[in-house]
Amino acid sequence: MPNFLDAIKGFGVTFGTMFKPPITEEYPEKPGPVAPRYHGRHQLNRYPDGLEKCIGCELCAWACPADAIYVEGADNTEDERFSPGERYGRVYQINYLRCIGCGLCIEACPTRALTMTNVYEMADDNRSDLIYGKDKLLAPLQPGMRPPPHAMAPGATDDDYYLGRITPSGGQERSDPGHRSSEEVAG
Repeated sequence: MPNFLDAIKGFGVTFGTMFKPPITEEYPEKPGPVAPRYHGRHQLNRYPDGLEKCIGCELCAWACPADAIYVEGADNTEDERFSPGERYGRVYQINYLRCIGCGLCIEACPTRALTMTNVYEMADDNRSDLIYGKDKLLAPLQPGMRPPPHAMAPGATDDDYYLGRITPSGGQERSDPGHRSSEEVAG
């Protein structure tokens, strides 16, 4: 008797869905919405004045279990400054043939330079095109940003950049009257 009831339940599911209209997705022509927290393609972010957030520390490469990230750091000079501080990521590559989308690289980044976007269409017919360099990973320049290399905002320190006190025009924001710079604290 129990086998007969199980068969009736199974047929009930079949008959219940048999008369519903089919759901057709028109994917390539009309891509559907993506969940807001979906982890897709990586992006290297910038500060509001255009300097890069990546400091070339290579922590993301060390955290990657698939060994998909390659970072080569270099020193900033006063003539060529790509990021605040001493170093910047001169070479940054992500091999999407290896990337498993785990997000451990995002967690390891101390400056929030690396984040993941909602872009999910990364298929290609050429293997070498799936190795993304800085040219594909860097966030586009927004209005008011200057392309690096350029000097830091006048009077700004590394701490001002890391604490978000830089405006898009490259000025320094002093909303905290009790703020002391690192030179004032050390002296």
